[in-house]
Amino acid sequence: MMPGDDVLTKPMARRIEVFTGAGRRRKWSAEAKAKIVAESYAASVGEVADRYGLAKNQLFTWRREARAKTAPEPAAASAFVPVIVDPAPAPAAVPHPQRLRRQRRAGEGSIELEISGVTVRVERGADADTVAAVIRALKAEA
Repeated sequence: MMPGDDVLTKPMARRIEVFTGAGRRRKWSAEAKAKIVAESYAASVGEVADRYGLAKNQLFTWRREARAKTAPEPAAASAFVPVIVDPAPAPAAVPHPQRLRRQRRAGEGSIELEISGVTVRVERGADADTVAAVIRALKAEA
């Protein structure tokens, strides 16, 4: 053992921090959480978490909980709605291929939804996620 290496014989001055009290655990009111969650949608989660001294995963948990509170009940999401099917027109003479393409684009294979007095027509090839978002928005307004 080299002289001066033994901490016990020659103690060195060190900084020691003593924490007293309950620590950093905080209680947030529902109103404060809602305000912070709303801010996190307007700015980045990291900025908002840093501003309030939160861990980012805590803020994501609060966001997930807020979405779960506003999500529709599973029974309401799977409710049946009436469907009206228009009869197909009687086949006429075989049209020219150009006319056939125009007819197909003009509404064949579309779905029309009426929600709260608003009619939405969903054409063939529409993105399912976009259509679902539009329907959720209309239901939320009802």
